[in-house]
Amino acid sequence: MAASETKTNLEDVLKPFYQRASEAEDRLSGLEAAVANNRDAGSEEHLKRISELQAKLEAANAELASEREKAKKLVVENGKLQYRIIHLVQAIREGDAKSESRKGKIPEGLLCLCLQFHHTLLDLKY
Repeated sequence: MAASETKTNLEDVLKPFYQRASEAEDRLSGLEAAVANNRDAGSEEHLKRISELQAKLEAANAELASEREKAKKLVVENGKLQYRIIHLVQAIREGDAKSESRKGKIPEGLLCLCLQFHHTLLDLKY
């Protein structure tokens, strides 16, 4: 009987410890669940932010490509306008040389060339 009484006494003494251990395990599992939920929520926020940044980057890259294409077109147009200016200046010089030889009379073709040159310069300004 002494053995069974000792066993019962031991169980009575250990009962509060088992109860506290069980409560601690319950609290621990609750905390682990809360941490897991926070990680998931944080991950979702990070993924959302990454998606937003990727969308902005793609839009910026598209805009950059568009601007580069515009710049290429402007370079080509600028080259064409410079070519026109060179030939208009050359025609004006030739016209001036001819008018110097005629002195006093301005040929009609020269006036037309001067007006064309003037309009080309205005195009370049705008």
